Amino acid sequence: MPLSIDKKRSHRIATSIFFFIAGLTYSSWACRIHDIKSFYTLSDGELGSVLFALPVGLMISLPISGWMVTKFTSRKILIAAGLLFPFVLCIIGLTSHIWQLVIVLFLFGFLNNVFEISMNTQAVGIEELYKRSIMGSFHGLWSLAGFTGVAIGTLAIALNWPFWMHFTLIGILCWVLVFYSWRYLLPEDGASESQPLFAKPDGNILKLGMIAFASLITEGTMFDWSGVYFKTVVTVPEALTTMGSIAFMATMAGGRFAADKFVTRFGISRILQCSGIISTTGLLLAVMFPNIYTATLGFLMVGIGVSSVVPLVLALAGKSKTMAPGMAIAAVSTVGFLGFLIGPPMIGFIAQATNLRWSFLLIAILGFGTTLLASQIKKMT
Repeated sequence: MPLSIDKKRSHRIATSIFFFIAGLTYSSWACRIHDIKSFYTLSDGELGSVLFALPVGLMISLPISGWMVTKFTSRKILIAAGLLFPFVLCIIGLTSHIWQLVIVLFLFGFLNNVFEISMNTQAVGIEELYKRSIMGSFHGLWSLAGFTGVAIGTLAIALNWPFWMHFTLIGILCWVLVFYSWRYLLPEDGASESQPLFAKPDGNILKLGMIAFASLITEGTMFDWSGVYFKTVVTVPEALTTMGSIAFMATMAGGRFAADKFVTRFGISRILQCSGIISTTGLLLAVMFPNIYTATLGFLMVGIGVSSVVPLVLALAGKSKTMAPGMAIAAVSTVGFLGFLIGPPMIGFIAQATNLRWSFLLIAILGFGTTLLASQIKKMT
């Protein structure tokens, strides 16, 4: 029996809230990275080593996340992740030694991937109810939450809030949202207990994953290093170190909400090709002319460029003819999110060997992979 409009809307709103929680939690950590770097007096290379705990946590979680979502349904796993992910953020604010920070960041990366896979599986189920693409709106909420997290982080920096106070405030806000919305999540998402723990993705799924990887390596760099870039390369005052993050998050959020209309008019392949060109051009602008005006404009362009890539490839993955939607989403999300987490520590290592501007130049080149791989989209649909 078809669900009523109100019932479908309640499921959509609840899932959207969890996307908001995920974005708010991660961006709250990311916008304080340059402060944590100063607190522990880390070099660029040392910061890169510390940040590497995040992708290690993700790698360990890969088979476990897919199995949990398949075994227990995305609803149960998403509720647990919604509670635990902000909790680990709070613990980050309480660390006082590097080894503690590394352990907690490992857990943060682990739970981030669990959150991503479970909430995107929910989103695929919601799309089935609506019989049209709405993935862009979910990811738009993630980006809007990121913008909100950076704005709150800017205020926290201006007021000299310690990490624990800032992160605890975010944790409490996220837990309130979880307790409000968990009961409205989609009860069944099509997961089947008969699906295997390890499923080998086909060539099309791997291509989609690599497109997401090329885009998310740029996105991860923006999240984790934009504050450091503006402080050390653009050399802005302390109060303006989040300017790049705000510019990036604002256009990324707007681009995701507008993505569906542009795809309808121009097609997925053309939008993805343009996305890579725009993001690469924005990064090159920030690298070649590192002043507050051109760097901010460049970061605005990067936000536009990466905005629609992940929602579009996840929507395509959900239509896979060889894998169940949830498993396909997990495969593409996993490969793509590796770029999100591997990019930031790689930036640190390269910056230590050369400088931060050369690191951003490399990311610009890698991000152009979105454009190159998008030419294969027609063969996949």
